[in-house]
Amino acid sequence: MIRVAVVDDEALVRRGLSVLLRSEPDIDVVGEAADGTAAVALARREHPDVMLMDIRMPRTDGLTATRQLAVDPETAGTRVLVLTTFDLDEHVFAAMRAGASGFLPKDTAPEDLLHAIRVVAAGDALLSPGATRRLVEEFVRRAPAPPAGRPAGFDQLTEREVEVLRLVAAGLSNAELAERLVVSYGTVKTHVSNLLMKLDARDRAQLVMLAYEAGLVVPGSH
Repeated sequence: MIRVAVVDDEALVRRGLSVLLRSEPDIDVVGEAADGTAAVALARREHPDVMLMDIRMPRTDGLTATRQLAVDPETAGTRVLVLTTFDLDEHVFAAMRAGASGFLPKDTAPEDLLHAIRVVAAGDALLSPGATRRLVEEFVRRAPAPPAGRPAGFDQLTEREVEVLRLVAAGLSNAELAERLVVSYGTVKTHVSNLLMKLDARDRAQLVMLAYEAGLVVPGSH
């Protein structure tokens, strides 16, 4: 059972999402919150697997709440899925860097949202890899130049792990990675796990961000 919490300052949005989620046999809605402060308290109390997080909210916004969830050992296991009104909302990039596992526009079809929750809960792949990659590229263009040198942990990577990281940043799933590299699915999972550990990344979303910031992938490339 996937435990999900819904965070949005609009009561109608919260209720609508909760009704949708409760219709699924494998999803349990463990609570709702109207702002980031309440969201963090809810996560500490209920330990949801996935938290649907609005960004623009009163009191404490979703970005601040996402950052707090990521650094707090009590809530580090909760994956944040950002729901945003605009595809190119600048806060999405900041949210992913703060620890969000993915994002979707609020006009996403219900079946796509349900699929996204299951993907995020499994920690297996980024949401909508093509769209995610385009958004990340756009934000990397806008973001300030990264510090000289690569992020901590890159000197520990093997050549194969660097290759896997490039392909993860390109949006390939584990199955696609296995086919591209002509290795088993299990071997790919081991490589991705090693990348997460060596780069101290929460999930594949953060691996993508690190790959872009390190210059392994050039914005706009295909």
